[in-house]
Amino acid sequence: MKIAVMGAGAVGCYYGGMLARAGHAVVLIGRSRHVDAVLRDGLHLETQSFQLHLPMQASTDASGIQGAKLVLCCVKSMDTESTAADMAPHLEADAFVLSLQNGVDNAARLQAVLPCEIAPAVVYVAAEMVGPGHVRHHGRGELVIGPSSASAELAPLFSDAGVPVRISENVTGALWAKLIVNCVYNALSAITQMPYGRLVREEGVEELMRTLMQECLAVAECEAVTLPGNMWEEVQRIARTMPAQLSSTAHDLARHKCTEIDHLNGYIARKGEAFGVGTPVNRAMHTMVKLIEGRSTSIGK
Repeated sequence: MKIAVMGAGAVGCYYGGMLARAGHAVVLIGRSRHVDAVLRDGLHLETQSFQLHLPMQASTDASGIQGAKLVLCCVKSMDTESTAADMAPHLEADAFVLSLQNGVDNAARLQAVLPCEIAPAVVYVAAEMVGPGHVRHHGRGELVIGPSSASAELAPLFSDAGVPVRISENVTGALWAKLIVNCVYNALSAITQMPYGRLVREEGVEELMRTLMQECLAVAECEAVTLPGNMWEEVQRIARTMPAQLSSTAHDLARHKCTEIDHLNGYIARKGEAFGVGTPVNRAMHTMVKLIEGRSTSIGK
């Protein structure tokens, strides 16, 4: 199968690399420094159990997705609509788009622009780009995917590539569970530049994390979301299973890039305001990251 990865960052390169390793024809769409490295040397996929240089196609232009039957959309949430517009002229009529993005509404935002079938996926992976064309996997990697006409094909496709997959009828609940985890960890990790395992050991952090979670749960209740399992146990599990991971927000600030915080704590703050639910700690996290982001991106220019 020809598979395109739109947004070849850490998430896109990891899943694209695993699928290429399984024998699929994968094309990565990304920034020029990564694309140039992949075209020259292949994708350097580094995991805890193996390292490979995988020859594959790469492009800086959305036209690279032509002919792909499966497109993994891995761009930042703030780029969803513009990326959909870029993809639209080049998508095959029977293409299937899978949204591997943070936030809870990206699949719907893609569907508003694109005519093909789109499904959301919840991503739990610890990975980072450590250099041009070089992705390092630190742990986990499972996907929770919403039901679709492609479910019967997607599950074995990823499983055969070494990616655990679960098809869930409650993908909305799974998306919200991931959003809550992101709201608890991302801003704190970004502000402190601490990995999760160290962060949770600091004095006062557990109480702060519980408060962030409770605010999110109050908003989720107003949205009539059914959350799977015990959220506090899931929050604690992240630090155990990804102790060395910095949040994507932390990486963005360190690299003087814009963050997704508007679609994480900012989303909870906006929803809380609409429902009349207080979210002062999420609002504070959003404000602090935006302040650092404004300073950080001006330095990066």
